[in-house]
Amino acid sequence: MLRAFSLRRTLHLHLKPPKPVKDPLPLIRPLSTASPSSSSDAEIRKYLGYAALFLFSGAATYYSFPFSDSAKHKKAQLFRYAPLPEDLHTVSNWSGTHEVQTRNFHQPENIQELENLVKEANEKRAKIRPVGSGLSPNGIGLARAGMVNLALMDKVLEVDKEKKIVTVQAGIRVQELVDEIKEYGLTLQNFASIREQQIGGIIQVGAHGTGANLPPIDEQVISLKLVTPAKGTIEVSKEKDPELFYLARCGLGGLGVVAEVTLQCVERQELVEHTAVSNIKEIKRNHKKLLSENKHVKYLYIPYTDTVVVVRCNPVSKWKGPPKFKPKYTTDEAMQHVRDFYRESRTKYRADETTAKSPDNDEPDINELSFTELRDKLLALDPLNKDHVIKVNKAEAEFWRKSEGYRVGWADEILGFDCGGQQWVSETCFPVGALAKPSMKDLEYIDKLKQLIEKEHIPAPAPIEQRWTTRSRSPMSPAYSPAEDEIFSWMYNHMPAFSNSIFCNAYFKQFKPYKHHRLDYIAILVGIIMYLPTTDARQRKDITEEFFHYRHLTQTQLWDQYSAYEHWAKIEVPKDKEELAALQARLRKRFAVDSYNKARKELDPNRILSNNILEKLFPLSDTA
Repeated sequence: MLRAFSLRRTLHLHLKPPKPVKDPLPLIRPLSTASPSSSSDAEIRKYLGYAALFLFSGAATYYSFPFSDSAKHKKAQLFRYAPLPEDLHTVSNWSGTHEVQTRNFHQPENIQELENLVKEANEKRAKIRPVGSGLSPNGIGLARAGMVNLALMDKVLEVDKEKKIVTVQAGIRVQELVDEIKEYGLTLQNFASIREQQIGGIIQVGAHGTGANLPPIDEQVISLKLVTPAKGTIEVSKEKDPELFYLARCGLGGLGVVAEVTLQCVERQELVEHTAVSNIKEIKRNHKKLLSENKHVKYLYIPYTDTVVVVRCNPVSKWKGPPKFKPKYTTDEAMQHVRDFYRESRTKYRADETTAKSPDNDEPDINELSFTELRDKLLALDPLNKDHVIKVNKAEAEFWRKSEGYRVGWADEILGFDCGGQQWVSETCFPVGALAKPSMKDLEYIDKLKQLIEKEHIPAPAPIEQRWTTRSRSPMSPAYSPAEDEIFSWMYNHMPAFSNSIFCNAYFKQFKPYKHHRLDYIAILVGIIMYLPTTDARQRKDITEEFFHYRHLTQTQLWDQYSAYEHWAKIEVPKDKEELAALQARLRKRFAVDSYNKARKELDPNRILSNNILEKLFPLSDTA
């Protein structure tokens, strides 16, 4: 049977002071002039009446308001907060940038329950927006009217070891899948930065890893089983309804609830990761070689410095084995200057009450923090002060210089990346020629982006991450191309809420009401990030405004020039009508919007799988 999803609840109803009571007899006037004493007595009686009415109303409210047992102590606190109803919950995404309150969060345990749910919802025209692990920074899976989550449908259904083909329920998380198929000597072809995505979610938003010889993750999909409102359960593949298959692989949850996925896997192998610090000049000289000779490669640019961190991953040589390398610095030695800088900065900001708010006194021991956690705490001291952010960036550049070296591990261990805490993110994807003849537009783009940051004095934190993939054949993928040899660059930028481990652990526990599941996120890249390293509402608002200013500058000055389009999990819907119309027109130029909307009409005529983002980005003809 369906289980209600146990999510965190917020208190948001404010009791308002009663409005002044009007004179109950406004039309009655005295027939004769009253004496001063009788007039004052009347005034006293009037105000005594007001007071009695006020007390009576307060008592009636106190004893009749439907407080839950756990909130009864709040009755004595006048004009505080009333609890939410027991069935109303708040669901937020991983980044803490989007949330909705809903009474309808469904978790079917098998495909029969899912089919019944979709059928009933369609008959009632009730929304059940598919939502995965909730990692998408733009909250693309959220819907106030209702959601369906497949966290309890997380089984590996079939493994063909010889053909390296695996069929799974769509609610299984990436890490769970990898753990279960490793006994067969198999793994996924590529990975995004983290492993908490549900398989259904990671393919629907067009997620990817990195490697100029490797495609986005949707290209690993061989077939899909969709539960649709209008046509029931259907199976699609390149042999069976290929047009719908390619649309549905990156279908944004709008064509049906993805119930089962068949994936082409690869042989499990160990990788050796090599991290080295370079600069723009060296990168330009070696770029083609780096893309063609490495299975996985990514660049991390540090704004306001010339530092570029190059991370390469390749299979361990069967003949040579892993490289023998002794690092020059231990982890503690690589971190020490960052810790010293934090102690110094923290003392300074605590002494200066006119600047940013200082951290809490009960903070954890900084010697126990990872680099990204410590970077978040440094940024939290003054996240929009450009000079402070530059110092943090330089400390990061020095950390990477002291962290050069090698490490060896399985692909799912090596290809992950600690992407920091809560953040605003913009990520774009654009074509950069063929692997045999790269256009170098990817490096040209980053040059202009760094110039823009410095010219506009943007407090841009590190890193700006750049990755590559081959093309996708899914028409709704940002990396779609009919040309087999075309490669795409993904640029990932962000702006500075919680440290990654502190927040992420709490977040992922939040979505384990019965088992080990949560709501989707990827990290590919050239884009912009701003971290939210604070819980202060005003400071988060200021960071948000700065991020959208930063994003607007890149949009107006770079996107059209390089045919760059945002990742579906990171695109933000404009509030301005003209900007929205321009975005709709731009998307229509790049993607198969007409084909996508036609399929939506056929498979989900009542739009029960849709939400505000889909309706705004792809308005149907009758609602445009």
